[in-house]
Amino acid sequence: MDEKTKEMIAIGASVTANCIPCIRYHLSKAREEGLTDAEIKVAIQIGRSVRKGAAQKWDEEVSSLLSSSPKSQKASCGCG
Repeated sequence: MDEKTKEMIAIGASVTANCIPCIRYHLSKAREEGLTDAEIKVAIQIGRSVRKGAAQKWDEEVSSLLSSSPKSQKASCGCG
């Protein structure tokens, strides 16, 4: 895989992950690799679309859990 493609993927992943240090780094690397603003905008838009889809599914899951019976939910997740 060429470096330009790797940086486009990294930009999309950075946006999806809401990672400010990552997006700063990968935008800089993308420019070094010669990506155009148009190419960078495509990668950003794809990241936004993935993030939006994931957030929508998360919201649907939370709503589903709120409407289900407490007995069907696990008592502990291990984080507390």
